[in-house]
Amino acid sequence: MSDLFSPTEDKPGRPGVPGHAPLAEQLRPQTPDEVIGQQHLLGPGKPLRLAFASGQPHSMILWGPPGVGKTTLARMMATQFQCEFIALSAVFAGIKEVREAVAQAELWRGQGRRTILFVDEIHRFNKAQQDGFLPFVESGLFTFIGATTENPSFEVNSALLSRASVYVLKSLAEAEMGQLFERARDQALADLAFADEARTRLIGLADGDARRLLNLLEQVRTAARAAGTATVDGEFVEKAMAQSLRRFDKGGDAFYDQISALHKSVRGSNPDGALYWLCRMLDGGADPRYLARRIVRMAWEDIGLADPRAMQLANDAAETYERLGSPEGELALGQAVIYLAVAAKSNAGYQAYNAARAFVKQDGSRPVPNHLRNAPTKLMKELGHGRAYRYAHDEPEAYAAGESYLPDGMAAPGWYAPTPRGLEGQIGQKLAHLRELDGKAKGK
Repeated sequence: MSDLFSPTEDKPGRPGVPGHAPLAEQLRPQTPDEVIGQQHLLGPGKPLRLAFASGQPHSMILWGPPGVGKTTLARMMATQFQCEFIALSAVFAGIKEVREAVAQAELWRGQGRRTILFVDEIHRFNKAQQDGFLPFVESGLFTFIGATTENPSFEVNSALLSRASVYVLKSLAEAEMGQLFERARDQALADLAFADEARTRLIGLADGDARRLLNLLEQVRTAARAAGTATVDGEFVEKAMAQSLRRFDKGGDAFYDQISALHKSVRGSNPDGALYWLCRMLDGGADPRYLARRIVRMAWEDIGLADPRAMQLANDAAETYERLGSPEGELALGQAVIYLAVAAKSNAGYQAYNAARAFVKQDGSRPVPNHLRNAPTKLMKELGHGRAYRYAHDEPEAYAAGESYLPDGMAAPGWYAPTPRGLEGQIGQKLAHLRELDGKAKGK
């Protein structure tokens, strides 16, 4: 979308937008040609460009992060298709507001007018509330457009999803954010001169969110007027802006995507990547205690017995953070992910555990063999509990060669298969030697 927004002053086609309206509203684009981002949807021959050209609206779900134009697109469609427009927010609306919207759409239909019903944050509605739209979508009472920052595969009912096209919107790229910056400066901030470092800092703080960039520019304009200055440099931006964290939804897809990227960077032995995603999450406001727990999990899942020191170091880092807090304790977490990234990797223990869990879940309750049973009483001994048990420490090499430790009749499953990496390589050699001793014992 054009960078999402249009000029400051009222202009033809922009009635009702006063000069004192927020900058994001003043610069909101009115046609697809004014849109700067989302060219994968709005470029020539692309889905939404074709939809606009058809003149026929259809139900859709717009999925993307904040500030990329979901609401703008919905409004633009109402204008382009000459439809009445009803906007609801699932955060604030309930059954009453939905009923009122349906009644209004019925009234307009009786007058020969079409309606687009836009529901922002559709994922906030529960299943029953989402189901309530189905009969009206199917009857054609209104064209339904839902907007969500969450994955609609998980957050939108399959019945509603099957009746709507899903379009994925993307954060604006740095070059696109630069275009938005220039548009805002030319049309609304011509009285201010921005140094390159100020421009770079503001675009970085906006983090691909067009609305956020315009809000930041508005804050800078207000601060500059209060300070009586017409020049904005990097230092002024730092002073004018309260701490502005990068966009980070602690319960949404961005959260889990970044955790996934951190984990995969560690698994992929890339310390720079691991540090980047850790710092991104810390910068975005993620709870360091949660990150510490994930780091401990990574040590057990992906390093395992190839380097047992990784588990200890991860635990120590978590404990250090508890003792020091932020920001000092975050250094321990950073060094932990570096160590995990460069450590020898093995998921053999993880896979063996999962395989054993799966087997036990579907298998019957096999009895414990007599020689492995406990025998604390005379009766138990008379029943044969513990009989013929071989005490490993009394055997050569402290190993009872040929002994079985599985239920009778159960074949050795071979769940644990050590890798040749790190300490686990030595573990593999030891197990191979013990299996050789077993073979000799059975041969006797």
